Amino acid sequence: MPEARRALATPMFADLAGDAQVSFEFFPPKTEKMEETLWESVQTLAPLGPRFVSVTYGAGGTTRERTHATVARIAKETAIPAAAHLTCVEATRAEIDAVANDYWDAGVRHIVALRGDPPTTGAKYATHPGGYENAADLVAGLRKLHPFEISVAAYPECHPDSPDSGHDLDNLKRKMDAGATRAITQFFHEADTFFRFRDAAAAAGIDAEIVPGIMPVMNFASVKRMSAMCNTAVPAWMGHLFEGLDDHPAARQLVAATIAAELSRRLYAGGVRNFHFYTLNRAELSYAICHLLGIRAKPALQEKAA
Repeated sequence: MPEARRALATPMFADLAGDAQVSFEFFPPKTEKMEETLWESVQTLAPLGPRFVSVTYGAGGTTRERTHATVARIAKETAIPAAAHLTCVEATRAEIDAVANDYWDAGVRHIVALRGDPPTTGAKYATHPGGYENAADLVAGLRKLHPFEISVAAYPECHPDSPDSGHDLDNLKRKMDAGATRAITQFFHEADTFFRFRDAAAAAGIDAEIVPGIMPVMNFASVKRMSAMCNTAVPAWMGHLFEGLDDHPAARQLVAATIAAELSRRLYAGGVRNFHFYTLNRAELSYAICHLLGIRAKPALQEKAA
């Protein structure tokens, strides 16, 4: 592939123009200590000038209040555009509309609209009585409320509930046709996975922005577990690279940074200029990868974050 040839022929990150843009995802903190870690991460990443930061929403709306509080604080106390996750699970249309209106009143102008997962692990998804049927339905409903910027999810390796990739792409197109601004992908582990999906989406008539979601691997066992839940393939070479590092967290982090950085470099070589990082509320790996991509802290934002 031309992308692979460019990646192999390029000196290690040295010629990147710094023209990439990034966004970051956090989850709402459960404890005071976790909140402190989250805000340290926000302050570390803010000077990079992210397009936005998003905050996740627990299955069945279990983190609704904490998500709202975190998003509202980001919107109030930082210069970063804040995006709130919103799902269809365990709530009526009226209840979801009320949450969306609360976000709008808090100054939040960006929603990540998702179908969501059932609150019970392994349970089959069912539309809540009086609720939005799916993400496309939710996007259409949000469009009637306010002129939100709306991001939706995309699945390079097919959503676990989809019978096949064609059905999955049809669902993505319905979300875009309903008024979504962009799609952000589920994490994946090889650049070719994203390129194949991007080509398939274009062939299906989807011309909106598709942003690759990248999750730096903090713990290989956890990533294997999450990948299995998300229908994401874990290449054998990744397991080999992490072998023997269970008792060496610093070395494991260096390997994780190398893997995620190389994935980002190959994506960049293939024309990707927008990246979304699943930070797991830790800033170090995402910051390092952004630095390798040529993104530097902006002095004015650095002063504000301080």
